[in-house]
Order: sequence, then structure tokens, then C-alpha cells
Amino acid sequence: MTNLELQKTANEVRKDIVTAVHSAKSGHPGGSLSAADVLTYLYFEELNIDPQDPKKPDRDRFVLSKGHITPGLYGVLAERGFFPKEDLTTFRQIGSHLQGHPCMQHTPGLDMSSGSLGQGISAAVGMALSAKVFGDSYRVYTLLGDGELQEGEVWEASMFASAKKLDNLCVIVDNNNLQIDGAIDEVNSPYPIDEKFKAFGFHVINVNGHDFDDLRVAFAEAKTVKGQPTVIIMKTVKGKGVSFMENNAAWHGSAPNDEQYAVAMADLEKVGEALCQK
Repeated sequence: MTNLELQKTANEVRKDIVTAVHSAKSGHPGGSLSAADVLTYLYFEELNIDPQDPKKPDRDRFVLSKGHITPGLYGVLAERGFFPKEDLTTFRQIGSHLQGHPCMQHTPGLDMSSGSLGQGISAAVGMALSAKVFGDSYRVYTLLGDGELQEGEVWEASMFASAKKLDNLCVIVDNNNLQIDGAIDEVNSPYPIDEKFKAFGFHVINVNGHDFDDLRVAFAEAKTVKGQPTVIIMKTVKGKGVSFMENNAAWHGSAPNDEQYAVAMADLEKVGEALCQK
């Protein structure tokens, strides 16, 4: 896809995010919106996947380690054709396959269930090790929040990934600088993130997480790295695309009411209209 096509798709994913959370009257829009661009890039450009055959053996694996941003993941899965977009309005409803955290048993396109922060990267490391042991060609990707880096398990998994030279593993950090309690550097600073991952033996790439040129170059570079895992650290804006949600920690885990929903969708419609003029 061209960058413009990716931008348009990401904007649709953002509409899906707002719609799902508004329908459920609960959920996590802020981090979903900050990660919408990278999720779009992964599922439309980077990953070897097939919506018609979600369990094909050679597919690339993706683990959502910050499992609460399922509105973003479900939005991109719906846009990619894994299930109907209409399902998004059932988000977090009893009986729906779209629960608040990923459930691999019920939602097509999911490779791992996740919830408690820190555990997703460990699962991804295990998948990458398995591919090495059995000689499989697939790559493994996992998305972490910057607040999630405060979990000790993240660094245990990172140390193991480096020790085992898992160059088929690509860790992505959504560095929007906000978590539920406020700014990450005020709650429990993980900075400097890049230097920490370097110390743990990772190849480090810093990017603008909303720039598809940056993302394209970064993921291409990650594939060339041998003998060590890669981390792509993305500088992003929490709540990206919705005026009143941007850089506002209050929207980490809050749902818009009807009036706020209308404003959010109007914001995103304007973005879409501007993209159509390009």
C-alpha cells in the first residue's frame, strides 16, 4: 500500500476505535489511537498473514502485550477482513467474541491472549525461540506500552531474547509518555528507553510512530539484523486524531459519551476529507 492508502486506513481504524469504545461505554481509546498507525502498517504491509487462513503455519505472529488496547487491534483486524466491521459495536458485550482483552480462542487473527502487562513479550519470545528450534521462517512481533516497561518481566524476557540471539523477534514500544496515572516519567520513569534496550543486547531503532516512511524504513531495517533482537521505539501522541483526547491521560481508559463521540467522529471525518484531497 502507498503511504496515503495507509493513512486513510489508519483513520478508518481510529473511527473503529471510537465506535467500539462508545458502543461498550468502556475501554481504552488513548493508547489504541496512538498505536493505530503501527497496527495498520503491520497488518496491511508488514505481516505475512492471510485473513482467509488465519492459522496458516508459516504466518508471522503478533502479540499485543499491552492487551488493553484491543479497540485498535480489533479495528485493524476488521479492516483487514478477519471479521465483519459490524462486530465492533459488540465490543465488551456478553457473548461477543470481542472482549476487553484479546482472547485467541474466539477471535480470528489472534495468536495470543493477553491481559496482565509484561506477559505478552514473554509469549512472543517463546514463539521466536520455537521458530529457531524447529527451523520455521516466521517472524514474531510484539507491541508494548511505555508504562508497561515498568514491569520486571519485560526485562527478564528481553535478557533471554538477547541471550538466545532471537533475530526473528521485533519488539515495538508505543512511547506516548502517558499511562493511567499520568506521565510515565513522573510515575516511574523508564527513560532512557533506547539505552536500556541497548544494554540488554537489542538493536535499537527510534522512529516517529505516526510517520509511515519512518515505519517502513524501520521494519525493513529490522529484517536485516542478525544475531540479536530488534526494538522499534515509537514516539507517539496518546489519543492521536481526536482533539480532546490527545496528550490527555484521562482518556487512557474512559469512553466518550454521545456528545463526545460526535465530536471525535467529526474530527476524524475532517482528517479523512483532508486525506482525500491529496
